[in-house]
Amino acid sequence: MTGRPCSASGEYLPGDTPSPPRTGAAADDWSPFNNRVEFEAAEFMYTREQMSQGNINTLMDLWAASLLAHRDQPPFANATDVCYVLDEIKLGDAPWQSFSTKYTGILPEGDPPSWMTAEYQIWCRNPLTAVQNMLSNPDFDGEFDYCPYQEHTRNNDCRYSDFMSGNIREFT
Repeated sequence: MTGRPCSASGEYLPGDTPSPPRTGAAADDWSPFNNRVEFEAAEFMYTREQMSQGNINTLMDLWAASLLAHRDQPPFANATDVCYVLDEIKLGDAPWQSFSTKYTGILPEGDPPSWMTAEYQIWCRNPLTAVQNMLSNPDFDGEFDYCPYQEHTRNNDCRYSDFMSGNIREFT
């Protein structure tokens, strides 16, 4: 594991190969949001406050009431409307997938615990797609290590600070 740049098919690239050009949206493109207010309201509710759907509904009702005199509407009708728009974000899209699973081991005699007989629905995103999206995001450029490394203190003690710091010999 050297962290050398390679093509999508895994072939090493020459050291002077430039990164592929990034295409960006226009400064006033808030899609799939209609405008900056919608974007910032959604970012505030979901990212900063991690607001519950019930609280989002209350906030949108209050916002709508305050705009009635102006014959205007809040950025979203309710939490469902916000979720619909969030799901329409295409940048770095890693669609949700689901599957069902259940315990398949040997059941104890008598009355087994309910978790052993229940079926569970698992929702996830494809990890490969999620990692590819992270690696192609310019916000992460230069912010994390692509390969394992060793770091030592002045006393030559190995310093473990994150996932990629450790004993490299175990990886080679």
